[in-house]
Amino acid sequence: MERKPIWICTLATQVCLFFALYIALNLGHPQTSIYRAKNSNEFYFISVSGGFRPLLQQTLLLKTMENVAKSHKAKFVINTSELGEDDPLKQNATRFFPSLRVPWYSTRVSEEKEINCFQEKIKLPHGETLEIVGLDTGSLQETMLTRLSNGTCDNCLSSLTKTLEATDGQWCMVVGFHPMVVCEANEEMKAKEIYEPLHHIFMKHGVNVYLSKHGCTKFAHQDSIAYIENPDLVEYLDGREMVDGFLLHGVSPIEIVTYFVTSAGEVVHRTLIRQRVTVCCHQSA
Repeated sequence: MERKPIWICTLATQVCLFFALYIALNLGHPQTSIYRAKNSNEFYFISVSGGFRPLLQQTLLLKTMENVAKSHKAKFVINTSELGEDDPLKQNATRFFPSLRVPWYSTRVSEEKEINCFQEKIKLPHGETLEIVGLDTGSLQETMLTRLSNGTCDNCLSSLTKTLEATDGQWCMVVGFHPMVVCEANEEMKAKEIYEPLHHIFMKHGVNVYLSKHGCTKFAHQDSIAYIENPDLVEYLDGREMVDGFLLHGVSPIEIVTYFVTSAGEVVHRTLIRQRVTVCCHQSA
C-alpha cells in the first residue's frame, strides 16, 4: 500500500486544528461578550497566568487575548508565571500574535536571599499614574520563613518597603506569583505569620490591588486592598467545567474594573474597585 507523503499528513493536521479553533471561537452565544464591555474613558491592560498548555488550548487563549487586546487597545500584559521571561505563553504570544507584541511584565520565583522588586510607572490618559510593583514571592517566602524561625524578621521586607515608598501614582498594583489568600484550615497560622506584615505594608503605602496566580479563591478583599487571582489553566464554575481564561483590567480616574474572560470571549464575572476606599462589588455576568 502506497504511503501518503508526510507533508499531506502535516497539512491535514493543521487544517483540522484550524477548524477546531474556528468552531471553538464561534459556537455558542456567551451571556456577556467582552467585546461589548468597552468604556472609552478607561485605560486597558491584560493579565494572564502563564505556563505550559496543549497547543489547541494555548492557541485559543492567545487568539482571544489578541482580539480583546485589539478591540480594547490594551497597552500591556502582566504575566503571573513562575517562569518569568522564559514563560512559553509569553514567548509564543509575542512571536505569533501581532496585537500581543506589547510590553509584557513577568513575575518570577527564585530562592535568593534578597527580596527583589521591579517598578513601572504607567501614564494614564487623564494625567494619572498607575504604579506596578513586581514582587519575587519565591524569595519573599523563603526569606520570611527563615527569619521568622530565627525571630529576626524586622528588616526582611525592607526592599519592598523602599520600592513602595517611591510610588506616588494614583493607583498602585503589586504583582506576584503566589496568592496571598490561604483557605485551608491547617495553613491559617502560616498565612497569618507570612502575609499579615505584608498586608500592613500594603495598607501603609496605599496599595490598591495585589494580583497573583490562582489559589483557592478568585477574589477577596481586606480593608481597602483587593486580592485578585488570575484564572488557572482549567477552572470550574457552578458545577461545570470552564475553559482557560484571563483578566482584562480597565482603569479610570475613580475605579478599576476587572473582567474575568474565558478563552471563548465570555465575561464570567467582574470586580469593581473604588479609588482609596474599598471594593464596591463583585458581580457574576
